[in-house]
Amino acid sequence: MNSLGSWVTTGLNREQVRTEMNRLRLNIGPRLVLCFALIIVLMFAGDVIVLWQFHIVQAQAERLDEYDEELVTLLRVHSDVLKFRDTLESLANARNSERLKAETQSMNEAFAEDMRRAKSALLAAHSDNASDPTILPTLAVVQSNLQSQTASMIELAEAGDWNAVQLRLANQLRPLEFSTSALVERVDREVKTEHTQAAANIHQVQHWIFIAVPTTVVLTLLIAGTLGLVITRTITRPLEQLVEGSKMLARGEFKHRVPVQGEDELAQLGRVFNDTAQRLQDLYDSLQSSEDRLRRVINTIPAHVWSTLPDGSVDFINQRLLESTGLSIEALLGSGWQSIVHPDDRTRFMAKWRSALAIGEPVEIEARILTAQRDYRWLLVRNVPLRGVNGAIVKWYGTGIDIEDRKSAEDALRKAQADLAHANRVTTMGELSASLAHEINQPISGAITNASTCLRRLDREQPDLEGARVAASRIIRDANRAAEIINRVKLFFRKGVVPKECVDLNEMIREMEILLHNEATQHSVSVQTKLAADLPLIVADRIQLQQVLMNLMINGIDAMKAVDGPRQLTLGTQNDSNEQLLVSVEDTGIGLPPNQAGQIFNAFFTTKEHGTGMGLRISRTIIEAHGGRLWATDNYPRGASFHFTLAVSSDAGSLDARSNS
Repeated sequence: MNSLGSWVTTGLNREQVRTEMNRLRLNIGPRLVLCFALIIVLMFAGDVIVLWQFHIVQAQAERLDEYDEELVTLLRVHSDVLKFRDTLESLANARNSERLKAETQSMNEAFAEDMRRAKSALLAAHSDNASDPTILPTLAVVQSNLQSQTASMIELAEAGDWNAVQLRLANQLRPLEFSTSALVERVDREVKTEHTQAAANIHQVQHWIFIAVPTTVVLTLLIAGTLGLVITRTITRPLEQLVEGSKMLARGEFKHRVPVQGEDELAQLGRVFNDTAQRLQDLYDSLQSSEDRLRRVINTIPAHVWSTLPDGSVDFINQRLLESTGLSIEALLGSGWQSIVHPDDRTRFMAKWRSALAIGEPVEIEARILTAQRDYRWLLVRNVPLRGVNGAIVKWYGTGIDIEDRKSAEDALRKAQADLAHANRVTTMGELSASLAHEINQPISGAITNASTCLRRLDREQPDLEGARVAASRIIRDANRAAEIINRVKLFFRKGVVPKECVDLNEMIREMEILLHNEATQHSVSVQTKLAADLPLIVADRIQLQQVLMNLMINGIDAMKAVDGPRQLTLGTQNDSNEQLLVSVEDTGIGLPPNQAGQIFNAFFTTKEHGTGMGLRISRTIIEAHGGRLWATDNYPRGASFHFTLAVSSDAGSLDARSNS
């Protein structure tokens, strides 16, 4: 038991020591700095040793240079003594005292300069007082004797005692030559000794360099390798664990955790990694829950939902669409969904869808879709793009909403509007009966008169055939005019869809001016036209536009019945902007009802005693069905102006060409 307890205690102590060491372990930055600092110190120590040895070699070389300089200067002094002797002997033999004096002075100056250099070289080479102490005194004696002897020889030469000069040369200068020669030999021996010592020192330095440099390099590499291996291991091992953890995160294994030791950057990174993995696990669970909830919502909402890839191929379809069509998801993915579009709508649908894919803009299309009951129902299809960060489309999302009931209601509304427009035309024609009776009566009366004229000319004893022919032509003209008026009235009473045709607005206004001429004349109304030239044709329902124009003209005439003053109805056309034509009907009547001008287009609103309140409402509906707009303004100084616009269609030219052909 005691051994077991000690083993447990020892294990706990080791774990505590390991924990304490991990706690005290330096961060990665300080660790690397310490490693590089040790390497640099070792390299610096090796460099110091090498530089110190090179300094020793350099000192030896400088000392050898100083000894060489000493030897050279002494050789120069010895050479000057020899030159003195040779020159003086030559001049003594020539017995030229003047030249002897001049040459001697020049050589003395050169010899003094060489002596100065020799003394300097000796002092520099033997600054440590290790040289022969007799060299400098000997040089001083040589210089002094040479100067005194040359002065004496100059005096003897000037006195003409050339034999005495020869004797001094032989007895005084030659010993000086021997003295300098001996000095040179002594210094030469010293220089050779220094050279031998320097060579030995340099060899020793080389030996130390050959030992120190490899030793320093090996120690540096060993220490650097050991430190690098240890530090690298403390870095790469946690990094390997982090990389392995990252791979597991990439595979979706968010429960993986990396071991964390110490307090350095990698340990902190490991803690961040573990915390991130936990957060990802929580987020994944939340996303999974949200995805399930979103899938239930998408499959439950009362709409068809799908998504497509950027090229338009379907990659997701909700459950409601599958149930509505009765097809499998495999049959509708990709481009298989095209089979459920009604054949009559498929070309238009695909053209709009391809255009949306090309320009990358949302699209809204109405089309009939095949259902599981094998019938077709109208859907309002909307597709919108989802763009990424760079603006490129990554997905298309679409919805389809059943609008079958709305389509049925629209058809019923259009039928009701057509019936209401027909009823309004009947009502309007009732108001125009008297005017039409007068209008038809005129050509009939003219035809009767022309018929009587024709008979009278034929009853003559000599029938006036030419006059009868003219009268008969007038009868035909009046009959055609009456027939045209009757046919126009019949068109107003006709019920059903009238096909659109090319309409000349100016021509239609002139026809309506003729049609309502008697009505205007009866109430003393002057009709004036201001029609724009070269007005383009429009594609429209002529009968409906005649109904609108007739309604506006009759309203204008009615508004001027009780007005004292000029009664003028002005009809105008002009080219408006945005490829539209503007038609105006202006009167000088009582004007718009005060405080009720905004209600005149409401159904059943009227200011007439016997009005129905539907004329302006139906007129606005007709104009809006033609893509235009109808509105009213006050006419200065009195009266009202009604304006409506009609779009100029590019189909007018082709339709007109077909009608002409």
